Amino acid sequence: MKARDMMVTQVYKVKESDNVRGVIERFIEHGISGVPVVNDANVVVGYVSDGDIMRFIGKPDYGVFEMLSNMFFVQTGELEPFEERTKRLLDLNVMEIAQKKIITVDWEEEIENVAGILGKKRIKKLPVVRRNVLVGIISRGNVVRHAFNNLL
Repeated sequence: MKARDMMVTQVYKVKESDNVRGVIERFIEHGISGVPVVNDANVVVGYVSDGDIMRFIGKPDYGVFEMLSNMFFVQTGELEPFEERTKRLLDLNVMEIAQKKIITVDWEEEIENVAGILGKKRIKKLPVVRRNVLVGIISRGNVVRHAFNNLL
């Protein structure tokens, strides 16, 4: 079985020029937790998830030692209030918080390879592409349902 055989073709997506407000509106409207970000040619250029939003609005670990280029430093400064961070997030361009290193699968990919990628990379959804253009999406749930539907 190939990725094309079980992918969902109705893909909720956002354009790279959209702001985060549009992303959150799609999350709420469709009950989803992540969307591919595409350019005008429908090529996947990013992926934004609820986790990316949580990282932005969550409280930073101020006062924690961090290592950067073999140098230790302590983050200091005033913490922006939660409400201000959440309001500021809405107007940001989606690419400011989106993951830009995206894993996609070709629509001809064997489903066991798709399952392996989802499991090993610990990701929930994979955009499916054909000739580098977004044509579908496969979730962990899609794979589980298709793999076990005939066995149960």
